[in-house]
Amino acid sequence: MAAAEHPNRSFDAVVIGEYERAFYGDQFNAVLTTLQEQGIQLWLPEADGPVNLDDPVHQALMLLLGSQSRREVLRVRHRVLTAMHIQACVQGRFLGGWPPYGYRLADAGPHPNRAHASWGRRLHRLEPDPATAPWVRWIFQQRATGRSVAGIARELNDRGVPCPSRADRVRNRHRTKHEWIIRTVIGILENPRYTGRQVWNRHGTRTTAPSHRRVPTRPPATGGWAESEKVTHSALVTEATFAAIQGMRAARPPQHGHTRTYVLAGLVQCQLCGRRLDSHWVNGRPGCRCRHGHTSARNRPPELAKNVYVREDHLLNDLHVRFADTVGDDGSTIADYLRSNDLTIMCGGPPREVKASSPQSALATTVETGGDQLLLL
Repeated sequence: MAAAEHPNRSFDAVVIGEYERAFYGDQFNAVLTTLQEQGIQLWLPEADGPVNLDDPVHQALMLLLGSQSRREVLRVRHRVLTAMHIQACVQGRFLGGWPPYGYRLADAGPHPNRAHASWGRRLHRLEPDPATAPWVRWIFQQRATGRSVAGIARELNDRGVPCPSRADRVRNRHRTKHEWIIRTVIGILENPRYTGRQVWNRHGTRTTAPSHRRVPTRPPATGGWAESEKVTHSALVTEATFAAIQGMRAARPPQHGHTRTYVLAGLVQCQLCGRRLDSHWVNGRPGCRCRHGHTSARNRPPELAKNVYVREDHLLNDLHVRFADTVGDDGSTIADYLRSNDLTIMCGGPPREVKASSPQSALATTVETGGDQLLLL
């Protein structure tokens, strides 16, 4: 397509030999439209020459070929994924991708497929990385003793241990921060590959329309990914320890079985640092908290401002005074009104403000409340 847009291209037509390999579904319309804008014809054997979408016969033909092509793509995809699932489960084969933190790739001999072997392709397996494997073992040992994930991340940063993005810069060129965060430690603790078993399709992808770009998705349920039946590489943690840690990571149900609801989630912003306040449950009540960018993975700098805490019921009381006559006194209704008008509650300073995120939605009103001043700009 890039060559088609070049003004000095050396062709004025594109011939498709096998439609199954050229397009599927509704892709043909987008491709043909782009080529026609450049004055390029598209030839297809099934159409006995150039395709003309103004012809009803050609329109019906392309719909039929697109449907057949989609069916063939789905059939091939099913066969390939089934074969890869069996290779991972039964053979314990490494099916590509980057090795997890703590491992590196090692040669595992020639490819079992003779054709691939003749091309020089070889199998790979995981082996412990001398530089990072000891730290993976240390992470599991610390967590098994009951230490918090935040405490583990904090000590790793204090001791200057290279995090995954820092240990492998080739793989993580796009990452600018080189420190441990809680999510990184959790990812290591939840990865079953450290038990010595091969895992495949734990992190899947999906295709977006109409760009057909593949984007990562959340890990599927355990039944959706493959785990080898036997140990295939050196383990960095025993299966018993790994299982015990997963039990520690199990989500605790809310007290009394109730779901926690934060009416003003995403509507409160800190006046000191400009960050959105996090929803925070404390003493049985919903509230908001801003730590000014500090996380539990780092020791708190002494010069950092104090955390901002505000109870949600206090904010709602202030908002009721202002919006009771126009919107009503229901908290959810007021929150919906703020979102629809692009308004943000500013907290952290002496006056609390409700500010418009854009000048078009600004309100010019000032109201005094019983305690703090509620300033609406």
